[in-house]
Amino acid sequence: MKRTGSAHWAGDLKTGKGTISTESGALSDRPFGFNTRFGDDKGTNPEELVGAAHAGCFAMAFSNELGQNGIVPDSIAARAEVTLEQTDAGFRITRSDIFLTLEAKGADRAAIDTALKAAEKGCPVSNLFNAEIAVELTVKG
Repeated sequence: MKRTGSAHWAGDLKTGKGTISTESGALSDRPFGFNTRFGDDKGTNPEELVGAAHAGCFAMAFSNELGQNGIVPDSIAARAEVTLEQTDAGFRITRSDIFLTLEAKGADRAAIDTALKAAEKGCPVSNLFNAEIAVELTVKG
């Protein structure tokens, strides 16, 4: 299975402009540039897209692992904070922190924790990173 994202860039780093699109059309020529990535201008940036991908993937992996442990979640809210830092080797994504809120009434906490550990290892996007990945879980219900 392959999925495609694409980008177009014109100009230099600081004044140039780009667009990002996805094969599905979920994103189509969405603008990005230096100031949307390193400043506060409207538009997207690669790090927030990676964060969205990581959050979505992790929520699905967690749901799968919960199911393997006999838990059907009412809901899972996932948010990924992707950190971009200047290092000696240039800018690097150095970590992705996952914040989860699980609603699963009456679920056994030990089974939830087992599912979470399995999801940490099983999320394909997590496996993509060569960065520290931290996960924080809030359980409701």
